[in-house]
Amino acid sequence: MNAPSYIDCYYSRTLATPESYPSAVGRLEADVCIVGGGLAGLTAALKLVRAGRSVVLLEAQRVAWGASGRNGGFVSAGYATGLNAIERKVGPDQAKELFRLSMEGVDIVRRHIADLGIVEAQPVPGIAKALRYDSKGALRAARDRQERDFGQTTRYLTREETRDLFASPKYHEALLDDGAFHFHPLNYGRALAREAVRLGAAIHENSPVLSVHLDGPRKILKTKDAEVEARDVLFTTGGYTSGILPALKASYLPIATYVLLTESAPDLVRSAIRTSAAVLDDRRAGDYYRLVDGGNRILWGGRITTRTTDPADIAALLRREMVTTYPQLADLKVDVAWSGLMSYARHLMPQIGQLKPGVWFCTAFGGHGMNTTAIGGTVIAEGIAGESDRYRLFKPFGLAWNGGIFGRAAVQLTYWSYQAADALRERGSA
Repeated sequence: MNAPSYIDCYYSRTLATPESYPSAVGRLEADVCIVGGGLAGLTAALKLVRAGRSVVLLEAQRVAWGASGRNGGFVSAGYATGLNAIERKVGPDQAKELFRLSMEGVDIVRRHIADLGIVEAQPVPGIAKALRYDSKGALRAARDRQERDFGQTTRYLTREETRDLFASPKYHEALLDDGAFHFHPLNYGRALAREAVRLGAAIHENSPVLSVHLDGPRKILKTKDAEVEARDVLFTTGGYTSGILPALKASYLPIATYVLLTESAPDLVRSAIRTSAAVLDDRRAGDYYRLVDGGNRILWGGRITTRTTDPADIAALLRREMVTTYPQLADLKVDVAWSGLMSYARHLMPQIGQLKPGVWFCTAFGGHGMNTTAIGGTVIAEGIAGESDRYRLFKPFGLAWNGGIFGRAAVQLTYWSYQAADALRERGSA
């Protein structure tokens, strides 16, 4: 059976290679069976096969098909929640260890690109965090703390410096992180898959898991045409998770975000954005955008919702945000727009750990997934291989119930309240 196509988006239009992987057929055995072929699962597969473990990876669609391959492509340190919130949960020492892991995640992606020669990932240095209000010194203080505690150097940009790079009346100040970068996540994920297969892993696309038996020393997973037996099973599914592991599906919410790609118009694009650095603003679920196609187009993302179907006016919604930020782009047309489902836990941290002997999970990377899928896949593979127990640092952020339909409503109401608060703060700084 042919593997399903990727959705129409900038990344699928610029795939570097055409390979696909066969559906699982027959009886298969492995040391580890990984369920889910996103970046966390692919990182873990590569780590495990390098450690000498036999690996079978089952993906319901295509590798990096979901949020892993259709996101903004931002690779920077941190989590979807802030360092202060992490400190309140686990204390300052463990919070610092967790933040350092997030920094290591950035380095892992960078090393993979360099060591495997993934030129098609097209990494570009620089991510700016821009504020739509005057923080009155708070942004500088945050920069100073990051440098003092983690050795992370960022450049503070004044209002004039910010607007020299991002010609918008909306921005008041920014931090520019030259150590962060943005890239092509789908080409990157597919390159990880190729390397894992080259080293002996078996990857099967179009192979959704239909049932599991996880109580014995050998776990059994069944697809339509195959049965996989493994000592360890690792679940790395995300926003498109099925109900095969109820405890996992009930622990996070699928949250949609939206992205557009503009037409090619280099002069018009450069009238607004005068740097190759990517941009994200400080608002909860605010805008994030960057230049692609050699600086000729803008890839613009934003908004979140608990709605899992695309709104009919997805392109118009995002375009309105873009033109409100940059009025000079009023004539810039949209080429294509798309959405993707991310997995968010209520505590906004990744969920990484062991459910029972031989059953592992590594998921909930919504909002900050490029670095956290890398470190998450790494530490969970280390745990499975017996190399370290670093995954236990995430134990306080476990499989908390997502609240069901009430959780969805609470998330949407919280987002709307953030939007209202952001709008009031922005008007106060106008």
